[in-house]
Amino acid sequence: MKNHQWKIALAFACVYIIWGSTYLGILIALKTIPPFFMTSLRFMTAGVLLFSWRFWRGDKIPTYKTIQQNGICGILTLFGGVGSVTWAEQYLSSSVAAIIVTALPFWFVLFDKKQWGFYFSNKIILFGLLFGFAGVALLIGFSPASHASSSDKHNQLLGSLIILCGGVGWATGSLYSKKIKGDSMLMNASIQFIIAGVFSLLVSGALGEWKSFSFSHISEQSWLALSYLVTMGSLVTYLAYLWLLKKRPAAQVSTYVYVNPVIALILGALIAGEQIRVVQVIALTVILAGVLMVNIPKYKS
Repeated sequence: MKNHQWKIALAFACVYIIWGSTYLGILIALKTIPPFFMTSLRFMTAGVLLFSWRFWRGDKIPTYKTIQQNGICGILTLFGGVGSVTWAEQYLSSSVAAIIVTALPFWFVLFDKKQWGFYFSNKIILFGLLFGFAGVALLIGFSPASHASSSDKHNQLLGSLIILCGGVGWATGSLYSKKIKGDSMLMNASIQFIIAGVFSLLVSGALGEWKSFSFSHISEQSWLALSYLVTMGSLVTYLAYLWLLKKRPAAQVSTYVYVNPVIALILGALIAGEQIRVVQVIALTVILAGVLMVNIPKYKS
């Protein structure tokens, strides 16, 4: 029993701390690797490793229909959710990106039609929804530094909106994933990684990232950051997250939403030298308060 409790504690530490640190990892990797090409390397490497492991352990290769469904899910969640953050961090600090991602639970409320009767009959959830988006609006409206050029402010605003759109992709993809059947959840995850990686590669080529890119230009720091994102961010933590969902209530596991932006904020300030502005702390507090209100009915049940 003690060993089991240690495993649970370690898994929560992974979900809380490692996922919070991936925003800084993305920022470091972006210094010498184009965003979508980096996303492609991250997902394809993680997908091939996970697929090879599960195939070696005897998992069956999914059917064509299941592969197709996993492809849609991977593009929506991984490319949409993670790819949007990666692209946006060209213009936003890692801490600001993490705070905007905190609004993710609100998209689940808006797009999960089967739960609308429950969500919209609870006034506290509706109030939390409005409260949370007010925090996002506060962050987007007042986050750009006063000395930033009009071009920088435009890019920062665009990056913020891209992350919000990526949140829509993550939420809809996650809801769609409930339709996917298969003998192995991890084999399905490997397919999602691989297809999201291939799609990211195609987008990278379409945007011309290959023209001025060379592997010889990648710095040692970026290689280390990419390796961290593949192993710890995409494999270890994702597997810990799936395992926790089997051992603990989903409402308890979802508490990582409250911790990730705080970790990103601290690491961004300590390692990347990012400024912690008062408006960021206020916006984070407002958003997390909204997330708490949305989740209170789940916690009670």
